[in-house]
Amino acid sequence: MPLSTRRRHGRRTVISALVGLGAVTLAACSGGGGTTDAGAGAGGESTGGGTAEAGCTNTVVNPDAEQVTVWAWYPAFEQVVDLFNESHDDIQICWSNAGQGNDEYTKFSTAIEAGSGAPDVIMLETEVLPSFIIRDGLADISQYGADEIEDNYAPGVWEDHSQGDAVYAVPVDGGPMGMLYRQDLFEAAGITEPPATWEEYAEAAQTLKDSGSEALIGDFPTNGRAFLQALFAQAGSEPYVFGDDPTQVTIDLDDEGTKKVLTYWNDLVEKGLVGTDDAFTTDYNTKLVDGSYATYVAAAWGPGYLSGLAGADDTAVWRAAPIPQWEGEEPTQVNWGGSAFAVTSQARNPEAAATVAMEVFGTEEAWKIGIEEGALYPLWLPIAESDYFKGLEYPFFDGQKINEDVFLDAAAGYEGFTFSPFQNFAYDQLTEELFAMVQGEKGPEEAADSLQEQVVTYARSEGFTVEE
Repeated sequence: MPLSTRRRHGRRTVISALVGLGAVTLAACSGGGGTTDAGAGAGGESTGGGTAEAGCTNTVVNPDAEQVTVWAWYPAFEQVVDLFNESHDDIQICWSNAGQGNDEYTKFSTAIEAGSGAPDVIMLETEVLPSFIIRDGLADISQYGADEIEDNYAPGVWEDHSQGDAVYAVPVDGGPMGMLYRQDLFEAAGITEPPATWEEYAEAAQTLKDSGSEALIGDFPTNGRAFLQALFAQAGSEPYVFGDDPTQVTIDLDDEGTKKVLTYWNDLVEKGLVGTDDAFTTDYNTKLVDGSYATYVAAAWGPGYLSGLAGADDTAVWRAAPIPQWEGEEPTQVNWGGSAFAVTSQARNPEAAATVAMEVFGTEEAWKIGIEEGALYPLWLPIAESDYFKGLEYPFFDGQKINEDVFLDAAAGYEGFTFSPFQNFAYDQLTEELFAMVQGEKGPEEAADSLQEQVVTYARSEGFTVEE
């Protein structure tokens, strides 16, 4: 799904007329519920010389250096911050957790509206970048050297964080997709190889049922949001195409690829071959590890998530395989989730802030913390392509080198995706339509058509010129 010719639409202009967009920027794929207060020093009060130290979660090593305030919720991030501060004399990070996902985005939106209160650098999930770019909340950091580090990232990854010559964020972690599966459950049902195509996946689902296994092949979560959008994209869906004017958009949510995917999964639901549990609930988490599901179609952060769940079956034999492809189609790699560091438009010293965004995860030592302590999947190629990362053996997968076997190829093949500034609204409506579908209230095509109608109507109400 080559998107490069569609996504590169020149430098952004400030859209002051779209102040109503504040209502659509507050959510992303994260279900995080962090509530840590940002602290007094995280709202734009520091100017170097130690004035921000009181509001820092971390210890500032050199209080006389320029201080850059950072909001982020990465696991084990304090260790990464300490490493940066210990290795930099001229710049120090003052880090605080302003909450995860929506909690942080709400605070950031409030700061944008108020014209003050934002940090210098902010962690954002990739899919919400357009929402904040169009509100003039983020700075173009290409002039501070960000354009010179493009070769450190795969082309599709860089596409997701830039627009034309402008660079709005430095990629950190990503979610190239694969399939985690229970080899023991497959073998017990007579399935000798993991399904390589979606057609084989459906056949394996039927084989499991016919064998008398109590396991379903997997789950179709109607609240899957970015997971489902990735499946649509794999089938060729390109729902948003923007022109040179970012307020002009073509919306195509009822396309052939989306309907193909919905029809496929609805058929599995109707046959009782997959579950329909909401993702990341207690019941869902339990079923991932107790043998209720034989597969977990997951992002590269999924192995860390899965191995950290309580109640795992000690007899389970987990393996990783590439995500199934559509038979007869060119293999298409997709991404689920990911985040980046952006410099806010309120940064007091944008150059220093850009240095932090580019360098905090810019060393092998920092990335070993992120990988081994935080279960992050690195988008920084010097570590992702290293022998260390390729050769990592994962005990949860009986020593399998899952990066080398699955996720490195998935990441290299990802070509990028265009999200919209009204992504949260579209996701909410998708959840409603798919719930109606699995309840038998709507067919797959009707659900897609209704989604298209609602999102188009909403986008127009928010000031966008929409073509269908």
